[in-house]
Amino acid sequence: MTQAPLSLPSTPIAVDMPSPTGDTLKAARLAAGLNQAQAAELLGYSLQTGSRGGLQSRTWQALESPTDTRCMQGPVFAMFLLLTGQHPDYALTPRT
Repeated sequence: MTQAPLSLPSTPIAVDMPSPTGDTLKAARLAAGLNQAQAAELLGYSLQTGSRGGLQSRTWQALESPTDTRCMQGPVFAMFLLLTGQHPDYALTPRT
């Protein structure tokens, strides 16, 4: 079965995609009910076994840290919000 060709909007959709602060990222993760490892896995960040045997993501820890200079790129944060149903303007819906 072939799908109908994708119909693109006549004008691109402008989506505001600022980079989140560590506190904003943590709040979004907690609102989604995810721990750091689950959030990291959702976006494809690598996981490691921590010193206590549980899974952890050092990358996600750094992104939430107030002292680390790394920050999540805005489009990645927008995708996180979409995947967790938190985006203020858009929602992912399955194609029919």
